[in-house]
Amino acid sequence: MGIIKQLDKRTGITYVYESKAYWDKEKKQSRAKRTLIGRIDPETGEIVPTDGRHRNTEGAEEKEPDYKKLYEKLQKKCEAQEVLIKSLKAEIKQLKAK
Repeated sequence: MGIIKQLDKRTGITYVYESKAYWDKEKKQSRAKRTLIGRIDPETGEIVPTDGRHRNTEGAEEKEPDYKKLYEKLQKKCEAQEVLIKSLKAEIKQLKAK
């Protein structure tokens, strides 16, 4: 049993696996069974556990949305739409006057 680090070249993330060796009787060769432990945090160098689907176990739980941020985002969007409506109304008046 050993620990293996493997770099994913596409994403640049290093994953950590636990490797267990066993003997394959049919092929008469040694084989390895790997189990994902987690990934290495590039800033701290520590192993961050994952849930086996290359996702953080901390983020696997459903979080309640931040309603304040959602409200502020919608408010900004509404304000932008109101400004657009006012400018379009002014443009329509100008076109009707011609």
